[in-house]
Amino acid sequence: MTAVMAEPGTLYTRRIETPVGPLLLGLTSRGLATILFGPDALAPDEVLRSDFARLEPARGEADAAAAQLAEYFAGRRREFALPLDLRGTPFRREVWSALQAVPYGQTRSYLELARLTGRRGGARAVGQAVRHNPVPIVVPCHRVIAADGGLGGYGGRWAESGQYADIKRALLQLERR
Repeated sequence: MTAVMAEPGTLYTRRIETPVGPLLLGLTSRGLATILFGPDALAPDEVLRSDFARLEPARGEADAAAAQLAEYFAGRRREFALPLDLRGTPFRREVWSALQAVPYGQTRSYLELARLTGRRGGARAVGQAVRHNPVPIVVPCHRVIAADGGLGGYGGRWAESGQYADIKRALLQLERR
């Protein structure tokens, strides 16, 4: 998977139904830029308008992403082969790249991820970068757990409520089958 940067422009969106609820896929001309779930997938304008000049319904742009996510949820895909348009600081992009190296069905702690990125003792900073992952599932932030083996957070800005722990648990169980 390739991570590239792009200027704000048009985001092509498509909502898909999955075993963990609706997902909203957002693609630019360069690749998959966002996946929203929960309340954000149902009302994306508030979240996306600040980053993209226009939101348009996807036509064929989301077909590959939707198909690969369906294969993942059916247990037939372990890695994604999609162009990505990841927008973030160099540090965040480095952490997101390290996330992509965590094998299917395995987990890493925030501390281990900090060490992998050369930031010993930087587990909190890594946690914040993981929290801001724009394409969960495809960039598998659900594979990161607390150092004590606990589930840790999930869901970006909705994580504080804990409402997405069930989604994280479901994704980890899917990968353990």
